[in-house]
Amino acid sequence: MPPALSPPPESYDSWSRDQLISRLNHLDQLHTRRPQSQPPKHVNTPFNFAAHPKRKIALKLCYHGSEYSGMEFQKLPTALPTVEKVLFDAMAKTKLVDGEAGLEGCGWERCGRTDKGVSAAQQVVSLWVRSALTSSNVEPSEPKPTSAPQETQDQTVSAMSEEFGMMGDWDEPPSNTVRKRPLEEPTELRYVSSLNNVLPPSIRILAWSPVADDFSARFNCRFRHYKYFFTSDGLDIAAMRDAASRLVGEHDFRNLCKVDPGKQLTSFRRKILQATVNPVENDGSKLYVFDLKGTAFLYNQVRHIMAVLFLVGTNLEHPSLVSALLNTDPENPYPPYAPNELAPPVVTTKPSYQMADGLPLVLWDCGYSDSDVRWHTDPEFPEGSPISQRDLASNIINTLRDIHDRALLRLTIDSHFLAAAAQYHQPPTQYFPLNREDAPEIPKGTTLSVPLGGGTYRRGARYERVLERTRLASVEDVNERWRTGKGAKRWAKVLEKRAATASDSGAEAESAAPDAA
Repeated sequence: MPPALSPPPESYDSWSRDQLISRLNHLDQLHTRRPQSQPPKHVNTPFNFAAHPKRKIALKLCYHGSEYSGMEFQKLPTALPTVEKVLFDAMAKTKLVDGEAGLEGCGWERCGRTDKGVSAAQQVVSLWVRSALTSSNVEPSEPKPTSAPQETQDQTVSAMSEEFGMMGDWDEPPSNTVRKRPLEEPTELRYVSSLNNVLPPSIRILAWSPVADDFSARFNCRFRHYKYFFTSDGLDIAAMRDAASRLVGEHDFRNLCKVDPGKQLTSFRRKILQATVNPVENDGSKLYVFDLKGTAFLYNQVRHIMAVLFLVGTNLEHPSLVSALLNTDPENPYPPYAPNELAPPVVTTKPSYQMADGLPLVLWDCGYSDSDVRWHTDPEFPEGSPISQRDLASNIINTLRDIHDRALLRLTIDSHFLAAAAQYHQPPTQYFPLNREDAPEIPKGTTLSVPLGGGTYRRGARYERVLERTRLASVEDVNERWRTGKGAKRWAKVLEKRAATASDSGAEAESAAPDAA
């Protein structure tokens, strides 16, 4: 080792050759060695939503219900994710909404609620999102609660919806309110492609629309159109059409829905605009669709109606069953529906029967006034411009065509399985519809398979007519049991909030009144 790390130059005279070489090597190392510079740590600065303008928009989307536990967000864990949870997470990931603020923070509203397994072709949600517009193009505004129009059937729904909006399954209210057309907008964020890039293929954003600040996907909807697909094997289509036609108009549907006491509904009157049974394709295929269009629907109303139509289609029930189930008011009974029929019996409480399967049900369309929405997509890429792999992957037509092709392949494979099995096995005797000319006699003790849709059946050797079955509790009794039992705490909060609202309204009226003379 050298006698010193930094000796004076004159001391080198006494150094040996090896010492000098060692010293030079040491100095070279000191010269080339640099202090290791630490790269600057990346600080995840929270996204400042307040620094960006916001606007209210409506989104139109489609989704396949078989992969989700329904549309509505659920606070408790579910076996499958909900559509709203997946969609909201995608919007938070793309920084369109503040994920920490939740659905309430962006004024989220949906048009229609769909249950587990039920699909939608044109569902609509409205909310406040981040915008690319400058303050000169859009007036910044904070999300505000949507004020619902007066609902004559039940004031309780509005109060409970505000207090427990994420807990209940609220009905879809009708609305014919015309809103002012939103202002024109310049180039905006690519809402459609941005969301489709991060959403699973089973959820696709179809279009978006600028809307007014007070627009509500729920209350501005003028009609909701549902489709229920089914095969016609063993069904009397003419009888089903007769039964469906009796639904048109405004009726009390308490016997054709599921009563949820948490809603505390007292009126079940809904208006049906269209109810028809048609072939899906005019090519002689056995696939049919039940089209039901109305201003609003009750909980599980479509599936209950479809269950009754299946009973009519098998000829186990007469089409007049629909008239009877709608005839709920003893003070205003229905007259005979047709000249050759008797007046239907009054049915004040719902008979027990199983509703149809949810898989074939689709929320087909949600209708709005042209003054409320203007649907459009993201700007198209200029012709001849390069298209990336990501652009192809997020293309809606490509994605839906891929899903369709895979479904078609599965259908073809299943058809071949069925053909292969038919070489060795005979199908069971088809007894339905009972009134067809070549219907065989049913041996005593035979188990009948009554269709419930979606390839499901209710099987039994004995059939009891619907109007002869056990009746469920009345709506009034169901509501009362809930208020005094399971829902007592929730009901107390509703009453407390209702009283506070009434008190505030009274104070405002008093302060506005002129002084007494």
